[in-house]
Amino acid sequence: QVQLVESGGGLVQAGGSLRLSCAASVRTFNSYVTSWFRQAPGKEREFVAAINRSGGSTTADSVKGRFTISRDNAKNTVYLQMNSLQFEDTAAYYCAARSSIFIATTSNGYDYWGQGTQVTVSS
Repeated sequence: QVQLVESGGGLVQAGGSLRLSCAASVRTFNSYVTSWFRQAPGKEREFVAAINRSGGSTTADSVKGRFTISRDNAKNTVYLQMNSLQFEDTAAYYCAARSSIFIATTSNGYDYWGQGTQVTVSS
């Protein structure tokens, strides 16, 4: 069983930056594909970014050029650096992991989820 704990959310003004962290309870975390999803009130959960075991990554078009996903295998942690934040980025952000070499961009492709961290961007 993998436990994921997100941190780093908060309130930020438009144009600002935040870095989210996702810490895992297993030392083999580097073998998991890990992703960030977000869900705004009244909307479906949407894919944001993912990173595989070799460091390859993909990001959603809506955040490309602003958000960067990375991982520190020594710390069993995946990060989401969010720059140039916009009001539309306001959502609960969730970390998810799957024991596969392939990246999935839909939420049903993931086995493990964190509890979420809130990001609020003021306009």
